[in-house]
Amino acid sequence: MKILILCTGNSCRSQMAEGFLKEFDDTLEVHSAGTQPAEQVHPKALEVMKEVGINLQDNYPKSVNDFINDEFDYVITVCGGAKESCPTFTGEVKNRLHIGFDDPAEATGTEEEITNEFRRVRKEILNDFFAFYTTQIKKQTNEK
Repeated sequence: MKILILCTGNSCRSQMAEGFLKEFDDTLEVHSAGTQPAEQVHPKALEVMKEVGINLQDNYPKSVNDFINDEFDYVITVCGGAKESCPTFTGEVKNRLHIGFDDPAEATGTEEEITNEFRRVRKEILNDFFAFYTTQIKKQTNEK
């Protein structure tokens, strides 16, 4: 099962979703990428994922162009920008999904308020991707 998670910057939401899917099932081949990749994974994303035992320290933003010729079972967009500008893949994509989330990198306020926004989005990503995993991935692998 090969999955690509797309975001605009590939610095927060797609990185967190990739981390969770890999945590759910280490047999999945999961990648994340951005339509306009950032310079680095957002430090707050690293921090809040570490709080739940997932280390993204070695992750880095990648361009969707690196995967354009690959085949995927799922390409999942996690932000409106990536959904709107999702490229046409030359490799086969069996399923396209959109599971959208607010961008925690746009949060303003105190350090605590910003961290709490990252935690809120992390929880939504965990819940929605666990639901995706149990209803789509597990179902497919059980049918084989």
